[in-house]
Amino acid sequence: MARTSPSQRTTPRRIRRLTGAGPWRAGIRRAIRAGSRPGPWKRGPALAATALLLGLFMLLHAKIPNRIGNLGSLVETFLPWFGLFVPVLLAGALWRRSATAVAALLLPVVVWLSLFAGMLGDKSHPGSDLIVAGHNVGAHNPDPAGTARDLIASGADVLALQELTERARGTYEKGLAKAYPYHTVRGTVGLWSKLPLSDTRPVDTEMDYGPLADTKPADTKMAYTRALRTSVATDQGPLAVYVAHLGSARVNPRAGFSTAQRDRGARALGRAVAAEQSERVVLLADLNGTTDDRAFADITSRLRSAQEVAGDGFGFSWPAGFPVVRIDQILVRGVKPENSWVLPATGSDHLPVAAGISW
Repeated sequence: MARTSPSQRTTPRRIRRLTGAGPWRAGIRRAIRAGSRPGPWKRGPALAATALLLGLFMLLHAKIPNRIGNLGSLVETFLPWFGLFVPVLLAGALWRRSATAVAALLLPVVVWLSLFAGMLGDKSHPGSDLIVAGHNVGAHNPDPAGTARDLIASGADVLALQELTERARGTYEKGLAKAYPYHTVRGTVGLWSKLPLSDTRPVDTEMDYGPLADTKPADTKMAYTRALRTSVATDQGPLAVYVAHLGSARVNPRAGFSTAQRDRGARALGRAVAAEQSERVVLLADLNGTTDDRAFADITSRLRSAQEVAGDGFGFSWPAGFPVVRIDQILVRGVKPENSWVLPATGSDHLPVAAGISW
């Protein structure tokens, strides 16, 4: 009887290999692994949670307290830029193939659009009765004469300047004299006009504050006056114009968003505007803050932004090299903003802003 060699014996393993059991089992294992993977609605829970938090953060920005480092004001200053997190999160959701994260992103998208969709379109109208402009010319501006020429070219009928220095004041007065026969300067702010001015007075924005403030002579205080009020004579009657430059805001690790001096000035300016008897009011100001910032509620509750009503886009004005916020404002009452725009850069670190208004 012939013996079979080991290679000729039929073992269970050989039977499975010959009958295709191996590939069948591998297919089962692959199916089990596929079935155990989370589906698109279970993937990316962290991304979904982050998207929801972003939406709630923007929706409830007014509830963020200012008690610690003025965090609420800091958030509101840069609030439009929080929308940039949406495409970042969307890219992560698509990479993870997470339907949950994509759905959660609807919240921040809807909130951002509800806050800023009105700033995306062009709301301007052609023509106006009067063009007003404002510019923080910069204390370290290397070319005040060139800045004066640029501002004349804007065609503004009324021109407000902030951060005037004693050294540069004469240059602006000389450079603007022919185009603007009327002007007034108080401290570091001034107004140049093609129309007559009257009833000019400084506005106290409480730059000098504390128990020793009242002991200083008036001429000493006048040197650092940073706001004024005057009347511009128009064909439709007087127009009250305020020019202001509020205190600076600073961000540092210890104090956070330091705005005490600015906020004190905003409240004082708000009181002055509230007491104004004229029906028509224009405020041309470097507020060192945006109109979204709660610190300016006393002002924005009485005046409306020309940029928001009749501008094209956000109208960012600072810093001039790469503007990220609009801190240079044109706010009005009793007149109709027809258009609002940002002028080309000068030698300042701010961009000039302008608006056309009608009666």
